[in-house]
Amino acid sequence: MDVIARSETTKQSPGFGRFEIAAHSTALRAGFLAMTTPQISLDGVLPGLVTLGLWIGWCGGMFRFDAGGAAVYSVPGMTHRGLLFLLFAFLLPAPDSGAPVPAANPAARSAAGRSSQFVELPAETVEDKIRGGLLGQLLGNLNGLPHENRYYDEPGNVTDYTPALPDGARTDDDTDIEWVYIAAMQRSGTTLLAPRDITRLWKEHINEHIWCSNLYVRRLMDIGLDPPLTGSLALNPWSNFNISGQFVCETFGLISPGMPQTAARIGLHYTHVSIDGEPAQATQLFTAMIATAFITDKIEEIVDAGLASIDRRSQLGPIVADVRGWHRQYPQDWRTTRGLIRDKYTLYESRTRNQNGYELCTAATVAALLYGGGNFVETLRHAFNLGWDADNNAATAATIVGVIKGCRWMQQQGWKIQDRYHNITRPGMPEDETITSFADRMIEAAGRVITENGGGKISRDGKTIYRIRIRKPGNVETLPSLAQQVSAFQSELGPQIKAGLGDEATTEQRARAAYLAICLGLGDSLRREDADRWARALACLGEYPGLLDVLFNKSPGPAGDRLRAAAVAAGVKEPGQQKQ
Repeated sequence: MDVIARSETTKQSPGFGRFEIAAHSTALRAGFLAMTTPQISLDGVLPGLVTLGLWIGWCGGMFRFDAGGAAVYSVPGMTHRGLLFLLFAFLLPAPDSGAPVPAANPAARSAAGRSSQFVELPAETVEDKIRGGLLGQLLGNLNGLPHENRYYDEPGNVTDYTPALPDGARTDDDTDIEWVYIAAMQRSGTTLLAPRDITRLWKEHINEHIWCSNLYVRRLMDIGLDPPLTGSLALNPWSNFNISGQFVCETFGLISPGMPQTAARIGLHYTHVSIDGEPAQATQLFTAMIATAFITDKIEEIVDAGLASIDRRSQLGPIVADVRGWHRQYPQDWRTTRGLIRDKYTLYESRTRNQNGYELCTAATVAALLYGGGNFVETLRHAFNLGWDADNNAATAATIVGVIKGCRWMQQQGWKIQDRYHNITRPGMPEDETITSFADRMIEAAGRVITENGGGKISRDGKTIYRIRIRKPGNVETLPSLAQQVSAFQSELGPQIKAGLGDEATTEQRARAAYLAICLGLGDSLRREDADRWARALACLGEYPGLLDVLFNKSPGPAGDRLRAAAVAAGVKEPGQQKQ
């Protein structure tokens, strides 16, 4: 239940709490939905509306909108009778609104008619779409590699394209980090792996063939930092713009069919290893779009679901709105739209920062989907030509269209695709993986996610059906404040920093203490407090040249500049290498 309870002491009723219920509460939202959603019939929602109104009126409350524009039922004077009535209301079964669920196939539509909270899809359909999404992701990634970061000022000129993997697929960071996670999820039977388990997986399997924020993450793990600290705004200078929030998220949309909020939550758990801020909004945007593609084949509806999943303050909203507007204005002229994207969203002097940032890549991915119009080949051709980090953008767009089309359709096209996923980058992972076995892992994880969220498998007329509990897309994580994060970390990590400067601390602990203190603005005060201990900590940080290298030489953009300046001011010696 989406119930928000918070204490608000008021002058009118000193010491008396105010209880608030978000208008989207599962148990009592029926009345609100009936008033605000024309598609929902009043049949079946009147009990919820009556219950809600009686309880609010009895307790002297009111309906209002909060500062963020969210509808809230506010009830002052939470008396014993109010609590009892509320308990009674929540014990009632949630009303069936009969809300239609947009769906690409009749099975989903008929199930939607039976229940507003569940959609039923044949297991073979869901599994075919998961396989189609993975194959699309692999084709977009690997067929897109020849175009990766080749088209910066001007677009590409790919006129003919036939999807193909004649030698099979292979590992690449657009898919193999997720592969490591999904295999571990399968072994453990756990959807959300513990932070230390994620760190262990990286140290075992993800040491090479990583770049940008992921390389920075691996160096932070060397000094004993675990996720999500490794991807936080305060500690990783790549985290506020890097596209890992997009290219490490697709799997989590695929294992959450029809469940955009669940897809976003699972995706964030894993992308926060390396990103934060706006890239975390990108995770929510794209996982929600992938999850929604299981129940509708309309590209515009899929984009709408993504937009409903991001913070209203996110820059992604205006970016997507711009691309949609330019597409409407120039529906047959993608080159003009590409030029407008370039002119507005090439924001920094650093080419690395621009083409590895969420701004250009989000715009290019959405543009590829709109100009592709649901056509798989055309979607990828546009993604290649739009450029920048083209394989990333093509992989995400092709995952969405791959879910819509399904694997069986793709196999009927006559494309040369060998069923192989050759491991060339992740030591300790299987050497005999196939595209089929990779998808099998996802299908097993999807079954677990469906069950964990109140759904499951049922049999009807000799057929196996997934009964999926669905929710409308919505933002599950808002944009963080760097200043608030730094303040919180100062309090939470302060004792660890102090201990790391102690006489009994190890080299790793001292290096970690020095790095944390520099990032959190505590270096000067600690140096004044005990110059010798601070000097020892800096010396220990110097024992990790890989971390200093990525800090001083491989962190573009304002956040990298700020952290370098703080490090130098704290006494860190800059490596004698050329800055990027």
